[in-house]
Amino acid sequence: MKAQAIVFQSPCHLSVQSLDLRTLTDGDLEIAVEYSGISTGTERLLWDGSMPPFPGMGYPLVPGYETVGRVTRTRGPCQLQIGDRVFVPGSYSFEGVHNLFGGAGSRLVVPESRVVKVENDHANAVLLALAATAYHTVTYGGTREPDTPPDLIVGHGVMGRLLARLTVAAGAPAPVVWETQALRQAGAEGYDVLHPDHDDRKNYRAIYDVSGDAQILHKVIPRLDKGGEVVLAGFYHQDISFAYAPAFMREVSIRVAAEWKRADLLAVTELVNTGRLSLDGLITHTHTPAQARDAYEVAFGDPHCLKMVLDWRH
Repeated sequence: MKAQAIVFQSPCHLSVQSLDLRTLTDGDLEIAVEYSGISTGTERLLWDGSMPPFPGMGYPLVPGYETVGRVTRTRGPCQLQIGDRVFVPGSYSFEGVHNLFGGAGSRLVVPESRVVKVENDHANAVLLALAATAYHTVTYGGTREPDTPPDLIVGHGVMGRLLARLTVAAGAPAPVVWETQALRQAGAEGYDVLHPDHDDRKNYRAIYDVSGDAQILHKVIPRLDKGGEVVLAGFYHQDISFAYAPAFMREVSIRVAAEWKRADLLAVTELVNTGRLSLDGLITHTHTPAQARDAYEVAFGDPHCLKMVLDWRH
């Protein structure tokens, strides 16, 4: 069986191709894809060729790890039923290409253990991976006691908004969010968004950066209280450095937040399914796969675009 898929043939060159799907084995599901999101973090690095060495890296590749669709076929014992709607965080579906991360296609073949069932019919379920990433920054996937929740978040893109919403939903004090682009300062729900030049505070306890700015430590360490922490939760393709003296005076802790784990995905799916976490208002643009070239250019280059989604239903 074949399926349509987005293929990055080389950096900045893509096409929509008909590719062979791998054969189902016991425990597999076939998914008819409804929507797939375009990541402005790791997927941007795949697009422009700046991705550091990564397992499975190579071109041509099928990107995408933010996919929602319905089960159309099962093989062997499976708990999910035909017609169930699921979130798929990438796949190894396609033959003859690198599946990195293999979610941007019209049909996918995935193990049932990889997906999670979702309860609504909205395209915003593609945001579950980003929500899980935000959740993991504080909870470590449930493997350790949660750290101090953020009282300052740097960046008001989708990741920053989700982290702020999760903080408010957890009952913690509302964080401040820094955003330098006026276009992205609107849309706060229960917290304040400021330009950093308009914030005089210098006693933050936990600053979470989701901007990806490699110079961020120089900007935020002087804003910490003594014993405060900076969490690096963006994706940085340049080396990060900091001035030692101000870090020394504050006894700063610097932590790197890694990718989400399945426990994080299950936790945020439960929060969304029960209405405690809203994913509304974060998808700003939707294109069809036939418009894929334009979709990627808008997703990576238009500051009005918070989240671009490809609609595979037609």
